[in-house]
Amino acid sequence: MALETESVTRDKLSLADTEIDWARLDKTRFHVIGAVLFTVQQALIHPTAVVKTRMQVADSRLAHMPGMVVFKDILRNDGIPGVFRGFGTSAIGSLPGRVLALTSLEMSKDMMLKYTQGLNMPETTRIGVANGVAGMFSSLISSLYFVPLEVICQRLIVQGLPGATFYIDPFDVARKVIKAEGFRGLYRGFGLTALTNSPAVALWWGAYGAAQRIIWRDDSEKKPSHMEMMAVQATAGMVAGACSSVITTPIDTVKTRLQVIDDYGVARPSVLKTTKILLKEDGWWGFYRGFGPRFLNMSLYGTTMIVTYELIKRLSIKHI
Repeated sequence: MALETESVTRDKLSLADTEIDWARLDKTRFHVIGAVLFTVQQALIHPTAVVKTRMQVADSRLAHMPGMVVFKDILRNDGIPGVFRGFGTSAIGSLPGRVLALTSLEMSKDMMLKYTQGLNMPETTRIGVANGVAGMFSSLISSLYFVPLEVICQRLIVQGLPGATFYIDPFDVARKVIKAEGFRGLYRGFGLTALTNSPAVALWWGAYGAAQRIIWRDDSEKKPSHMEMMAVQATAGMVAGACSSVITTPIDTVKTRLQVIDDYGVARPSVLKTTKILLKEDGWWGFYRGFGPRFLNMSLYGTTMIVTYELIKRLSIKHI
């Protein structure tokens, strides 16, 4: 009897480990550990983002090369700093945005779980809906911060390409963009970001939350270990990231070019104008410029992000 009770308790504790709500977290530890681990994760996949951006913005010769050839070309011309161009700005600039994104995600998820508690729906569906709405809300809120940062980082990444404007530092980018277009210049591509990221993030977090509950369903006799859980999380993240890259790459290509290319004449750049120029240069295949590096980037991001995120939460539980 004692052994049976111990087994049930152990299973409940294991389930609690994977469903750590906002109230159980030490907020300071959560954000400090998150800043360190997410920066490391960001450093690992940043070179793929650099290659992807170069291919999306460069002339047709570079755009049609395999990603690995472009990577070697950057290394040959610029060395290691070349494949990490824009990383410092992105890593440091992301810290406040990440606090905003994670806080809004966890708080809105708690609110949704609270408000849907009395509804007549299966628990798995309720958790999936709560995670999905929280993901969409977090994406919209954080985009207000991250889009200007992305515009600055993208412009630093493409320095050295023919026709690219020279910038001294991130502040010089912001200064020149605001001088040319006003503050709204820093929000180039905001509509496309919100249009693509919010539904994708909602679907991703919703599916993840529901899948986690299914894995830990109460009628299961054998609960998975932490290693098995991490393997499932990593696989789910990889598949979600890979699928998302296939669907969103055309929009991402237009958005990236919109954010960094200034050679549009006297009129302000627009989505329609950017799309027409891309079609004229490469036809419909041009929308999948940089697909290989972006596929790799999003697959790696999906895999490492969720494992890192769950690890941060486990390391940040309040010790009572």
